[in-house]
Amino acid sequence: MLQRIADEETGNIGAAATMIAEAIEAKHNIFASGASHSSLPVQEIVYRSGGLMLFNPLFGPGIDAVTTRPTTLGTALEQLPGFGKAILDNSPLKAGDVLIIVSVSGRNNVPVEIAQLAKGRGIKVIAVTSEAYSDAVTSRHESGQKLKDFADIVLDNKVPVGDAVLSLPGVPQKFTPASGVTTTALMHTLSAAVIEELAKRGITPPVFLSANVDGGQEWNEKLLAENRERIFYL
Repeated sequence: MLQRIADEETGNIGAAATMIAEAIEAKHNIFASGASHSSLPVQEIVYRSGGLMLFNPLFGPGIDAVTTRPTTLGTALEQLPGFGKAILDNSPLKAGDVLIIVSVSGRNNVPVEIAQLAKGRGIKVIAVTSEAYSDAVTSRHESGQKLKDFADIVLDNKVPVGDAVLSLPGVPQKFTPASGVTTTALMHTLSAAVIEELAKRGITPPVFLSANVDGGQEWNEKLLAENRERIFYL
């Protein structure tokens, strides 16, 4: 799957990186969103050693990880009509910004609703999803459309329907999900491509240094202060 991403998604990653770099150059902001396990690849690129400082998380309460109890409540919230609108309405996103939305199936109401409304507000949308999975299921959004239908660019994480990839005699269903690995790889690759594109444009990208190396904390404090107007997670 990682080899397929390298072979098939390089062009889309480059296009997404160019879109993000152009937005940064024009003083717009960059956000990334995901629900439940799809929030984890977003967390991977936010406030991360070696990562670009300008990725802002856009999460909703109860679906920002898998810590909600009971855990099944998070599944219900992700399908709740109007919740995506409330998340977007209470965010600093504005026209010209870029929003990365992660959803493996691309069918649930919150990511689809956010993508639809964001597009209508002049926000550029990058979807990180599985084309195969999305094509095999019906939408849970009233429009009948999926996340990828509202995206300017789609990054395909290449996982199969249902996400699980291994099988074994005596086990009645496939097991071991792959989307965490492939989606996280996509997100870090995109981050690296954005940093490269900014450097090509003569813009020094603000990148975190590990706080566990000497001088790291001071480095980060300086860059965070310099870029404070575009950082919303402090």
